[in-house]
Amino acid sequence: MSYSISRRGAAGVVGAVFLAAGLAAAYWPAAAQNSQPIKIGFSMSLTGPLAANGKQALLGAKIWAEEVNAKGGLLGRQVQLVNYDDQSNPSTIPGIYTKLLDVDKVDLVMGGYATNMNAPAIPIVMQKNKTYISLFALSVNSEFHYPRYFSMLPSGPTPKESFTEGFFQVAAAQNPKPKTIALAAEDAEFSRNACEGARNNAKKYGFNIVYDKSYPPNSTDFSPIVRAVQAANPDLVVFCSYPLSSVGLLQSVTELGYKPKMLGGAMVGLQATAFKDKLKGKLNGVVNYETWVPSPKLMAPAADFFKKYQARAASEGVDPLGYYLGGWGYAYFQVLQQAVEGTKSTDDAKLADYLHSHEFKTIMADVKFGKDGEWTKSGMLQVQYHDISDSSNLETWRGMSYQTVLTPADEKTGSVIYPYEKALK
Repeated sequence: MSYSISRRGAAGVVGAVFLAAGLAAAYWPAAAQNSQPIKIGFSMSLTGPLAANGKQALLGAKIWAEEVNAKGGLLGRQVQLVNYDDQSNPSTIPGIYTKLLDVDKVDLVMGGYATNMNAPAIPIVMQKNKTYISLFALSVNSEFHYPRYFSMLPSGPTPKESFTEGFFQVAAAQNPKPKTIALAAEDAEFSRNACEGARNNAKKYGFNIVYDKSYPPNSTDFSPIVRAVQAANPDLVVFCSYPLSSVGLLQSVTELGYKPKMLGGAMVGLQATAFKDKLKGKLNGVVNYETWVPSPKLMAPAADFFKKYQARAASEGVDPLGYYLGGWGYAYFQVLQQAVEGTKSTDDAKLADYLHSHEFKTIMADVKFGKDGEWTKSGMLQVQYHDISDSSNLETWRGMSYQTVLTPADEKTGSVIYPYEKALK
């Protein structure tokens, strides 16, 4: 699916957004010291299949805005968040960002959540020369090379490969080394990018690809996909998938009793509490990417934020823990804040220059941007789930008892259970 945006198409979506303007959320928690607030506009997935993650990010952003405004705002002005629900639908994005810039007249724009939602926003912000920080968008600037784009995703200088690099590192270390691999990817922007990276990793680590196919994003029956992979008889299986298909694939793997030597890779959704709770024991043995885990080391700088987030989660109707997107929704606004304060300006050219030339400390990680706005160093993790029973609950997901960090070496908390079937309960 490509995102070529015509003026006619964008105009049609703009009209629809204007009619639905009442659905916009304008979050301005305190009276402004200056009568003109700094307005920051963005989309966020609050309905649709990405909502479980998008809602976390929005609460993180709201907590950031409250804290900043309580301390006097930015540049002596209060901040006002103006956001629209993109419904997890890329076709809404051009209209949303056109409205934010042309009608709402926001001072700054930020990206919403997910690759598929950020890719169609870039042509709009490019037209206006706006600085733009995306949230969890995989390699969406690799074709545009827009110099004012910055990625809040710890995927490093080789983002496509980073989601599965740890998976291949672990597999290559086994003795005897497995030889063959199957790749199955949802036909969507993120999954195609991640699967391209997996192909490159397979070549790098010396694995023979025996199956490499995509499936439609609206798939509901995943047993034919799993049966086709099973028929190819690979040692390893990498799925590149979005939340609903991640759940469907693992349900089919369990129902069909399929047991390759390793399984997982780039499955979005498994990081969210709601999906963990739905799958429970079906997660056992899966080796999959993560961007952050609540280990003592990583929790230390983020503890205060998560205390605030979790105290409000129930009343806000969001993920009760917020580990996947809540903290990052706060952190990418921290980056923007440091750039505004560092330049003492909301000028997009000054902000972009500052973002390129400085390192930023956030509750989730330290960030330095390199080529195409990607991180100069990867912070991606590969974890394995284990010892999960059908009685597992929120307290299980709150800690580290059910997951082991396998890579990178400086975050490793244990060794892989291999082959996959040894981890099944």
